[in-house]
Amino acid sequence: MKSDKILSLLSVFGLAISVALPVSALAAQDNIVSDQITYADLVDLADASEIVLRAQIRKQAELKPERAPGLRPGYARLYIEAQTDSLLTGRAAVGESLRYLVDVPRDSKGKAPKLKKQTVLLFARPAAGRPGEIQLITETSQLLWSAPLETRLRSVLAELVAQDAAPEITGIRDVLSIPGNLAGESETQLFLSTDNDGPVSVTVIRRPDQESVWGVSWSDIVDQAARPPQMNTLDWYRLACFLPGRLPSASYLSADPASRRQADMDYRFVLQQLGPCPRNLD
Repeated sequence: MKSDKILSLLSVFGLAISVALPVSALAAQDNIVSDQITYADLVDLADASEIVLRAQIRKQAELKPERAPGLRPGYARLYIEAQTDSLLTGRAAVGESLRYLVDVPRDSKGKAPKLKKQTVLLFARPAAGRPGEIQLITETSQLLWSAPLETRLRSVLAELVAQDAAPEITGIRDVLSIPGNLAGESETQLFLSTDNDGPVSVTVIRRPDQESVWGVSWSDIVDQAARPPQMNTLDWYRLACFLPGRLPSASYLSADPASRRQADMDYRFVLQQLGPCPRNLD
């Protein structure tokens, strides 16, 4: 019976490896302690998951190499049976018992880790037509549980389901920089594309002898009083992690070289203010 379950999971897991996931980028998630998992790591995983849950591993079995195509050297592919502790969020029902496959790094002796009785956080989707089976969304989507990590995760999940949650940024649609009446005065507006066609704009205002200010508006109103998003919030993540490194040439609304130079400078200013988007999970 267990062999049949493993074969069933292999078909699902094999499809994920070949179609959805970069096999060459397997991450040693078990070597990353919870406080090294960044805000962006958690949003990446949670935003792509149909179900996020806490479970306790009850059984594990290592697959033979011939039954683990695409497995990275130094890793083991495990068949896991687990018990659901808590469904943190989900667009699909899950049962009390779960089965899935996961790749984990071997230890210094070449052995697969002993995960029995370990509590884990799982980011997954249901295996279509296979009750009790789930498919992890990435090789890093089984994380060892800790109370602080779950607290951080629950905060992320609450942001994602909020009614006013920031949409995904898909690009920069238009940009225009207009000089003011005084020397050194200007206003630059960037209009962003989103996955739901919702309005998002970024405004940069420069005035003589004052620090430049900028902000983002998530509504139809281009608000000069808008403020920058706080770091490690969903608003910040949508911008810092997905804005391109430079303005697309097709986005300029003005052909004036001075306007374009100002827009470029202001865009670099926004990126600098946002800072990098650190990730520790591949």
